[in-house]
Amino acid sequence: MKLYKLNTHTRGCNKSYDADLVLNPQDHPTAKVGDVVEIYSPEDENGTHLLLQITELNEQSKTGRNVISIESCIATAFKMRSYSNVVMQIVNPADVALDSIEITFKDQYMGRSEMWRLKTYLTNTCVYVNKKIDYNDMQIRCQVYEMWSQGERVASGVITDDTKIVFRSSTSMVYLFLQMSSEMWDFDIHGDLYFEKAVNGFLTELFQKWKKLGCNHEVTIVLFSRTFYAAKSLDEFPAHMRDCLQLDYKGRYYEDFYRVAIQNERNDDWCTVLAQLRKLFTSYQETVLRYHERQHMHIPHATNSTATQGNFLEVLNISLNTFEKHYLDRTFDRTGQLSVVITPGVGVFSVDRELTNITKQRIIDNGVGSDLVCVGEQPLHAVPLLKFHNKDTTLTSADDYSLPHWINLSFYSTNKKIAYSSFIPRIKLPILSAVDETDVEESERNFLSCNQSEYIHNSLFDYDAYDEQIFQPLPAQSTCSLQRVVRAKKTSVPSFETYAYRNNDWENLTPTKIPSLRRKMSDPDIHHGTSGMLAALTDATNLSESLASEKNARRTIVSIAPIVRPGRALINPFDPSHVTIKLTSNRRRWTHIFPKGPTGVLIQQHHYQAVPAKATPAANYSRQLQHSTSSNNNCNANNNNENDYNNAAAGEQYDQVSTHSLMSLSKSIASQQFVMGEEKVDFFKRRHNSLLTATAAAANVPNLTATQAKSYLWGATGEQEWTPAITTGVDWKSLSIPACLPITTDYFPDKRSLHNDYVISDYTLLPDDVNLDYARSRAVYRKPLSTEEVCKEIVSQRLAQGFQLIVVEEKPSASNGCCSTSGPGCALTSNQCSTVLPPSAETRKEYLLSIGRIFHKISLTGSVITVTGYRPRHPYPPINVDYRYRFHAPQHETYEISGVNFTTEKLENFNWNHMDLYICTRGDVDYPLMDSLKYWRFRMYLLPRENMVNKIVSFGSQRCDIFTDAVVDNTREQIDDFVRLIENVSKLKRQIGRKARQHDTPTPRITEKNHNLLNAPQQSINVRSKLEASRISRIFPGTDAAAAAAASNAAAGVIPRDDQDDGFPVDIKFSANITLAEIFEAMKHPITGVGYFTQTQSLPSCTFVSYDALLWLKARLSNGRHPLDILEAMRKEHMICHASGDWSKPIIAGFVFYYVVQQDKNAKDYAPPLNDYSAFVNEWLEIEFQGCSFLWHDEPSPSEVPNFLRDTTAPQSWKTKRVYRQSHLEIDVNQKSDRMEWGHVKHHTVMQPGFAFELVVEWVTSSGPIVSDLISGWMRKAIHCSYQLVSVPADPMAEPFTKKSDPLRGPIFIPLCVTFLPDGAALFDEFPEESRADRMLFLQEAILARFGFLPCVLEETNKDLPKEYQYVHCTGNMFALIRCASNKNQVESPSRQEANVTRCVYGHTNNTNVPKKVGFLWAWNHMIPNKKWKALTINNSENGELFQLKMLKDFREFCSNSDQRLANFWANCQELKRKSKKFEYNNNNNDDSKNI
Repeated sequence: MKLYKLNTHTRGCNKSYDADLVLNPQDHPTAKVGDVVEIYSPEDENGTHLLLQITELNEQSKTGRNVISIESCIATAFKMRSYSNVVMQIVNPADVALDSIEITFKDQYMGRSEMWRLKTYLTNTCVYVNKKIDYNDMQIRCQVYEMWSQGERVASGVITDDTKIVFRSSTSMVYLFLQMSSEMWDFDIHGDLYFEKAVNGFLTELFQKWKKLGCNHEVTIVLFSRTFYAAKSLDEFPAHMRDCLQLDYKGRYYEDFYRVAIQNERNDDWCTVLAQLRKLFTSYQETVLRYHERQHMHIPHATNSTATQGNFLEVLNISLNTFEKHYLDRTFDRTGQLSVVITPGVGVFSVDRELTNITKQRIIDNGVGSDLVCVGEQPLHAVPLLKFHNKDTTLTSADDYSLPHWINLSFYSTNKKIAYSSFIPRIKLPILSAVDETDVEESERNFLSCNQSEYIHNSLFDYDAYDEQIFQPLPAQSTCSLQRVVRAKKTSVPSFETYAYRNNDWENLTPTKIPSLRRKMSDPDIHHGTSGMLAALTDATNLSESLASEKNARRTIVSIAPIVRPGRALINPFDPSHVTIKLTSNRRRWTHIFPKGPTGVLIQQHHYQAVPAKATPAANYSRQLQHSTSSNNNCNANNNNENDYNNAAAGEQYDQVSTHSLMSLSKSIASQQFVMGEEKVDFFKRRHNSLLTATAAAANVPNLTATQAKSYLWGATGEQEWTPAITTGVDWKSLSIPACLPITTDYFPDKRSLHNDYVISDYTLLPDDVNLDYARSRAVYRKPLSTEEVCKEIVSQRLAQGFQLIVVEEKPSASNGCCSTSGPGCALTSNQCSTVLPPSAETRKEYLLSIGRIFHKISLTGSVITVTGYRPRHPYPPINVDYRYRFHAPQHETYEISGVNFTTEKLENFNWNHMDLYICTRGDVDYPLMDSLKYWRFRMYLLPRENMVNKIVSFGSQRCDIFTDAVVDNTREQIDDFVRLIENVSKLKRQIGRKARQHDTPTPRITEKNHNLLNAPQQSINVRSKLEASRISRIFPGTDAAAAAAASNAAAGVIPRDDQDDGFPVDIKFSANITLAEIFEAMKHPITGVGYFTQTQSLPSCTFVSYDALLWLKARLSNGRHPLDILEAMRKEHMICHASGDWSKPIIAGFVFYYVVQQDKNAKDYAPPLNDYSAFVNEWLEIEFQGCSFLWHDEPSPSEVPNFLRDTTAPQSWKTKRVYRQSHLEIDVNQKSDRMEWGHVKHHTVMQPGFAFELVVEWVTSSGPIVSDLISGWMRKAIHCSYQLVSVPADPMAEPFTKKSDPLRGPIFIPLCVTFLPDGAALFDEFPEESRADRMLFLQEAILARFGFLPCVLEETNKDLPKEYQYVHCTGNMFALIRCASNKNQVESPSRQEANVTRCVYGHTNNTNVPKKVGFLWAWNHMIPNKKWKALTINNSENGELFQLKMLKDFREFCSNSDQRLANFWANCQELKRKSKKFEYNNNNNDDSKNI
C-alpha cells in the first residue's frame, strides 16, 4: 500500500493552495477532478477515514513527489498530524454515499426553493463534519452538522441523488408557551414545584444549549391557562364578565387567559428572562382567578383547570395564525417556525374532535414544527394522547383517543438523585377525597361497575362482521395488491382518529339511527370513497347486517371508507402497536428529517429503549452493550443531560455497534459521552460496509416506502414500535436547531387509489410561444425564460408553497404499482431525469410533488410542459372555529378581550394555472400577483432622519413633546434628497450639464420664505401649512407661541437672496416679456439648460423630470408667472410631452418624466418614446410632489393658527385618485443569482414632506438572500440621502377581531383627557357642532406631531366603518391610530366583529350606546431588528430605560394632563389664534383672500 507524506496548508494564503486537498498530478495519473479519495493512517486502519474530493488538478499547485496537502482545520479535526505517513486511495462514491445529512444555517432567510437549488448544487460533492458551504450564486452560507450512513453516524461522506438533506435553522421564530395549569403549583417527586422544574430546570438548560450552539432565535414567551367558573347560567355573571365567556361540552363556563411575557425578542443571554418569569409566576394565579372581582359584586367561584382540560390545541392554533402569514412580514435574518408547549402534565389532553382536525391539518400543511415538553412523569401508556370529548352520555359509550404523530413529544426530568432509591414513579396517584370529583366523567365512574360480557352485548355491533370488514384491504385505499393481509392480534383501522361525513350527506343522518354520529368528524388522513354509502347506511335496518353483506360484494362497492361506525374498535393507549394505520402523505410529511437506524427503520434519537423490540444479530450485539450501560444510565436516560445530542450510553441510537472511535478516549462505552455543542465532537466512524447492512437485509427489515401500505399509529416516524420500555427524553436538537420541513417525501398513491379517490385535471404550457409575444410588448426587453427554466421555476414555486418532491424508489420488478405514470420516468430525483430514452428522443423530465392530499405531476417533453393535478374527489368540509380569549401583552395594563378564527385552508383552490402563466410571461401585467397567490412582501416606510431623537437619547431631555420645536424649514433639502434617492434606486444618471446639482459648496441653505409669516395673504387650497416652521413640515398645526414667534423672527431676519440655490448654473434672469419659444430654447441649452438623463433603455432622448424644470424656471422668471403654467403651455404647443409619448398626460409636478419633442431625429443618440403609457409606468417610478409648491412659486404663507382652531379647517391629507402604483422591479441587481429573478415594487403615487412614503417589495420568483441584498443596498442609499428606510408590518396595529392580525399582539389604548377646561366646559363649544368631530381629530393630530409622529396615507378599504388615520413615529419604532368619530359614523356597525373591535379596545362595555372614549391606539413596530431597537437606550437613565418606553410613558402623561401639560398646550394655541386675529384686523386692507 503506497504511503504519502501529509502536509497541511491554510486556505486563502496562496492561490494555488485554495482547495481542501492538493496533490501532485504526476503521482496520480488516473485521478481526475471530482474523484473522491479516502485518507487514513496506516497504523489505525479501523480508525477514521477522511473522505475528500479532488476539486482541482493543476500543475502550478503541485506538491512534492509522494506528498499530499490537506487544509489545516480539517487535519486538526480528524487528528491527522503534519509530516506523518498516510494511505490515500480513490474510492467509489456509491460505497461512501450518505443516507442523510443535516445542514445548519444562521441569521438568514432560506426559502424552500433555495433549499432545493442548494441540494442540487451539493449533489455529487464530498462533505465532512463542520464543513462550511458557501453557495455564492444564492449567497447562502451554511455548515454540515451531522451525517448518517448505513445506520450509523459518520464523519465524512458523499452526497448522492438519494441522500436526504435536512436543513436546520439556528435563527427561527420560536413561541414558548408555558401552561400555567393547577399542577404548576404541585410538587414533583424531588420536592420542587413543577414551575421550578420547568423554568429553573428545563428552560435554564434549553437557554444554555442555545448559547452553546450560538442560536439567535426570535422568541415569544406566553403563559396561558384556562379558568372554570362554578355557574349554571349566564345570569350568574355580572355584565362586565360576559363578553369573553365560553361554554364547553359539559356546559361549564370558562375563560382562557394569555400573558405575553416576552414578545419577538432576541437575546445573547436568555437567563435574565428567567427572573422575569419567576416574578410573573408569583402573582399569576391570583391575578387571573380574581381578575373580575369588583367591590360589592358577587362573582362565581373561579378555579384553574388541570393540564388535561387546558387550552392546549387553542394555543397551537394561535401560533399557527401568526406562522401561516410568514409571507406577509418577511424578514431576511431568520428561517423556520417552532411552537413549543411546556406543560406540567403528562401528555394527555381532553380535546374537541373538530378542533383536533383543524389543528392537525394546519400544522401538517404549514410545515410548522410543534413540540410538547412535559415536565410531569412519563406515564405507562403511549403519549401524546388526545382524549376526545365524549358527548355521548350513555352508559356503554367508550372513550375515543387519538395518538397525534404531528406533535414531537419530550419528557424532561432532572438529574437529582434520591439517596434511598433509584426508582422513578411513572404514575401520579389521585388525591383521596370523599367528595365526588366534578371533573370525573360519568362514564369513567360507571365503567368498572358494568359487567364485561354485558358491555359487549349492549353494543349495536356484530364484531366478527366488523373485523371481517376491517381486515380486508379496502379497494379504494390499498396501495399495493388486493391480497388479504393476515396479522396476528392486530387490528387495522383505516382511520385512526375519526370517520368523515360530508356537508351534503350528514344532514340527512338522524342521530336516532346513528347515535354517535355527532362526535365523528372528518380526519385529514382518511381517504374517502364515494358518498353514496352513507345514504345506504341510513336505510339499513341493522348496521351489522349491512356490514356483513359487504363481505361478498366488496369488490364492487368502492365506497366502504366513510362508514360511520358507532362501536368501532377504539385505540388502546396501553397497546398502540396493535393498531396500524394506512399510510398517507400526511404521515410521511416529516419522515425525511429522521435518520435511519441500524435496522433500517427511521429513528427518533430521544427515544431510548432498554431492549430493542425484535433482535437481529446486529441488534443482539448492541443489546449486550446496552445492558452493560443501562445500570450507569438509568437515572439520566430520561433526559440526556450530559450529552446533548449523542447519548452514546442510552439505547436507541445504536452508536455502540461500531466500536471504532476516532477519539483517543477510553474505549469503555460508558465514557463515550461527547458534548456536541462544545467540541462538536462526533462519532467519527470508520467508513466500511459494516455487518449491519448484511444482517439488516437478511432479517428482511421492513423498508417503509410508498409501496408499504401500513405504518404504526404511534410516533413521529411511524416505523418505531411502541413498547412500555421506551423512555422518552428531551429532543434538544429539535428545540435548539429546529428542522425545516423537508423538501422531499416518499408517498404517492397507487393507480387504483388515484383512479377512485382523485379528480385529475391537466393543462399544458408552451413557454417559448408565450414568451416571444410578451417579451416584445415590454418597455424594456428582457431575456425570456427558457422552457427548462420555466419548468424549474414551476417546481420551485410549488416547493415554496409547501409542496414536497416525491422521491419514489425504482423497483426492478414490473409489478410495482406505486406510480400512475406510464413508462419508467416516474421515479425522478430532484435534479436530473433518470429516464432511459434513446439518444434521438427529445429531453424528458418529470417531477412529482405533494402537499396534503393534493399531488402534482410536472413533465417536460421537448418544449411542452404538462401540469397534471390530482385533488381529492371528496374534499373535507371547511371548518371554522370562532375563539374568544383574554390576553395581556407587554406594556398593557389589563387582560384585553380578543377573538380569532381558526380555519382550515382549502389548498385545492390555489390558482396554480395563473401562477404558472405569471412565470411563463416573466411577471407580465396581464397576470398580476393576487393576494390569494400568497406572494412574499416586504413593506417599508421612507422617513426623514430626525435629530430630535438624539436630544432625548443622548442628552436625556425630560420631555418628549419637543419634535415641533425646530425652526429651520428644510422642505427643499428633503425633496432634493428624495429625488437623488429615487434616481439612485432607478439607476438613472445625469448628463454633464447637471453635475452642479450635487452641492459641494458649504454655503448654508436657508430656504425660509422671505416674507413675514403672519401678515401675508392667506392661501386657499392644497395648503402646505408651514405652521411652526418645523423641521418636518406638516399638514397639521400644533405648537406653542414661543416657537412660532422665534420662527417668524428668524424668517423676518433672513436676507432675501435673489438666486435660490437650486443646483443649476444661473446665467441670467429672463426679461418680463420673454416668449414661450425663447424659454424653450433656453431649456434645451446643453450647459445652462434643464439637464437631461443619460441614454437609458425605454426613456426617449432629452428626458428630464418636471421638478427640475420647475426649479429651473423659478430661478429665471421674474414677473410672477407660474412655472407650472409655462410647462403646461409648452405641452399644449407640443414642445414637450410625457416620456411615454402619451399626449393626454398633463404636467404633474414631481419626479415625473417628460421629454423634449422638438429634437433632431437623425442624431445618432436619438431615441423615440415608447408610445405605450402602461408599459412605461410598469418600468419607472413616477411620483407626484404635493404640499411643497412654494418651492417653485411664491405663495402667501398659510396661517399658523393650529388647524383645530381655525374658522375653516384645512383638508386632512393629500388627495389623489390612486394611493398606490405598481412597477416591475429587477431584483438581482448585482447579477449574482443562477436563476432569473424579478419582482414588483408598490409605492405611494404622491410624496409630501412630513408624510411617510411607503414602498412595498413583492416577489415570488426571487431568492431571499438576493432580495435582502437589494433592500439593504436601498437602506444604505437612503442613509446617504438623509432618509431612513424602515421595515414595517403589513398590519401595524394588529387590532383584535381583524382578519389578518396576530392573535398575541394588540394596540395599547391611551385615553385623551377632554375635561381639562375650567368649569368642565366642552372643547370646541364655540364652533358649529358638525365640525367638532373633525376638530377633535385635528387636535389629536397636533398632539401626535409634537411627539414626532408623521401621517401615513392608506387606501380606504371599507367606507361604512369609521374613518381611521394612521401615524408612524419619525424613528419608525411605533405607530399611532386615531379613529374618527364623525357624526355620520356615530352609530356603531351592527356586525358583531366591528362592535367588538371597538368594544374590546375602548374599554369593556357591552352597551353600544355608551359614547366611545377619545384617545389613541399605540402599537410597536416589531419588524425593527432587535439590536437596533435596543440601541436606543437613554444615556444616564436608571436601569437603561429605552427611548420607546420613555416616549410611551411621556405620551400617556401628556394625554392625561399631568402637570397641566395638555391645558397649557391648549392655552398656547388659543393665544396664537388671538394674535393672528389681531394681525388680521390690523392688516385688513391687505388681506383679500379667504381665511383657511
